[in-house]
Amino acid sequence: MSDDLNTLAMEEALDEDFELDLEDALIPQKIIADYKALHPNPLPRQIYYRELLRLQSELIKLQDWVSHHKEKVVVIFEGRDSAGKGGAIKRITQRLNPRVARVAALPAPSDREKTQWYFQRYVPHLPSGGEIVLFDRSWYNRSGVERVMGFATEDEVEQFFRDVPEFERMLVRSGIRLVKYWFSITDEEQQMRFLMRIHDPLKQWKLSPMDLQSRIRWEDYTKAKEDMFERTSIPEAPWYIVPGNDKKRARLNCIDHLLGLIPYTEVFHDPVALPDRVFNPDYEREVLPRDLYVPERY
Repeated sequence: MSDDLNTLAMEEALDEDFELDLEDALIPQKIIADYKALHPNPLPRQIYYRELLRLQSELIKLQDWVSHHKEKVVVIFEGRDSAGKGGAIKRITQRLNPRVARVAALPAPSDREKTQWYFQRYVPHLPSGGEIVLFDRSWYNRSGVERVMGFATEDEVEQFFRDVPEFERMLVRSGIRLVKYWFSITDEEQQMRFLMRIHDPLKQWKLSPMDLQSRIRWEDYTKAKEDMFERTSIPEAPWYIVPGNDKKRARLNCIDHLLGLIPYTEVFHDPVALPDRVFNPDYEREVLPRDLYVPERY
């Protein structure tokens, strides 16, 4: 019975992974062929899923350790548009408790927020004890899109570069474990991913006018990235670069690296036993009206 349940659980887990990974279904075959030509050595699907499930089981141990010891973890995901940040974040959080691990993806600042201290709107999203927060883009917007697109002045960018190392040192001194990832892709890879998004109605929402402008300003973003690395990679919070042209390998490598940075140990729990249901012989279940039920179309 136990083996059957384990097999069923594994099948359901793989089904969920397959749904997440069901990409390119509506994209023209010519674009798919061109994309595959860029990746002549794809990671076999069975190896990818096997390793993903193994790493996700370790993430659950990490989550339990963070919760039990009231640790505070912040993981920053940065990179060019379409670099694969969102896909990695989805696989990290897929099987975790959302009360422990949550994603912070802030919209553009409001008029009120524009008048505040720059880091102010990010501070409320920092973790309390027992929490993991994954920033899908972060305060590094200032050294990236805001700088390149002219939303911040050079003086504001310079002030950011002076402030951010001390801001992050403060976070680390407060007990936060701060990890910063940059997902790196080539010019050719980004162009192909944008084309795939343009032709996929399930992904067109991911494309914004700002994304398209990033193609025009590729070299400006490169210079901004290099400045950011030089001025904000500090011993207390260094940058880690994830080669991202191969999405699946990038996800696995990122998760494996993250697990290796944090000295988590397994937290032992008391065995869980399912209690017997209490039956009341005087209780009669009412028959509910049919119009309360969702139609069974499948």
